[in-house]
Amino acid sequence: MVVHLNAIGPVSLVIIGIVALLIFGPKKLPELGKAFGSTLREFKKGTKGLIDDDDDDKKKVIEHKDENK
Repeated sequence: MVVHLNAIGPVSLVIIGIVALLIFGPKKLPELGKAFGSTLREFKKGTKGLIDDDDDDKKKVIEHKDENK
């Protein structure tokens, strides 16, 4: 089963927010949001580093091929 991001509409987001508020409470919810944001930020930094490393490796391979010609 494939779920597209477009399938999550505004009504779904409101329902998810209400359920999260009921489960975690109003005091804990901002802390969870902050933790989620910092985790997502670290993940993006890590994947950007991997992509940059791959680009550097590709450039080295191309430069090595050019030197051997």
